[in-house]
Parts: sequence; structure tokens; C-alpha cells
Amino acid sequence: MLEARIQHHFFETADLLNQVAEALSRPISEAAQAAVGCLTAGGKLLACGQGADADLAQWLCAALMLRFERERPSLAAMALGPALARPLGGQAGPAPELLLATQIGALGQPGDLLVVFAGLLSTDPALHAAVRAAHDKDMSVLLLTGGDPGPWPDLLAETDVWIPVASPRAPRVRELHLMALHTLCDAIDIQLLGEDEPA
Repeated sequence: MLEARIQHHFFETADLLNQVAEALSRPISEAAQAAVGCLTAGGKLLACGQGADADLAQWLCAALMLRFERERPSLAAMALGPALARPLGGQAGPAPELLLATQIGALGQPGDLLVVFAGLLSTDPALHAAVRAAHDKDMSVLLLTGGDPGPWPDLLAETDVWIPVASPRAPRVRELHLMALHTLCDAIDIQLLGEDEPA
């Protein structure tokens, strides 16, 4: 019984990958083009997420700053995260739902790209505020979501790219978001370095 259940997880992920491969190839391609356009113009990529999704933001920035599969110069990428709730001096800091937006307001510049890992958090006020802060800075947004899209479509601008994974299960969404990051990083490297030599 246990082995069958374990196999089911693999089969479920494989089925979902087959279902979304064609639908997500276009937005991931658009995301790669937006990232390369931003980075080659001297901009930077900021990434954020809540909870476990913040790990994906860290992973993406590490792959861009260090390397994905091939050696290349470091790319400007920074993961945003929790800030001090009470800064030095004793005054209260921004409300928790504004922490990411505050960082974007301080670090973001026109032409930068914000990558938001929303997972199943379609109504998270901190992520909504982050997207609005990016737009206020004339930044584009790359949004990765799962499950019910909720109000996300109404918050996105024409220059934004949306990668939605139609699954209500958080583990499947994160698996596909990681796969999307792998393909995104590969597409960025191909645009910057050309096709890699066959092994």
C-alpha cells in the first residue's frame, strides 16, 4: 500500500507536467525575455514569496547570481525577505503586510523585474502590496501562482507575465514552479550564452 501511494505522487506530478507543458511554455519564454531585457539593460531582478515560497525566490536568485548549469558572469538578483519588525531607534516598523512593499520601494528602480511566488496565496495582502509597489516604481512583474487565481488577474499590468499552475495542491504547485524556474534559467542562459555544446 505504501509503495503504491508513493508511486501515485510521481504519477500525479508527471501527469500535471504533461498537462501544463504546452500552456506554460509561452509565458515562461516571455518571462525569460523580460528577465534578459531587464538584466542586459542594467536592471536587476527582485524576488519574493511567503513561507515555503520564499525558498523558491532564494533559489532563483542564487541560480542567477552564481550559476545554473553553465559558467557565466553573475546576474543582478536579490531575494526579498522578512525585515526587522522594530528597527533601531525603537519606532514601530511597517505593518507585516507592507514589509515586502517597503523593500521594493527602497530597492526597486524603473525597468527592474519583480518575481513573485504566490503559490496558493491568491489573497495574500503582502504579495498584493508588493505587486502594487513594483508598478509604482515602473517595474514589471513575473507572477507564479497555483490553484484559484483569485484577484491576481486584476492586479497585473500589460507588461507583466503570469505563470499559473492549475493545481489545488501546494506540493504539486511548488514542484511545477521549480520546474518553471529550471526552464526559465536555461532560457536565460541560452539567450545570453547561446546554445550549449552537446555532452
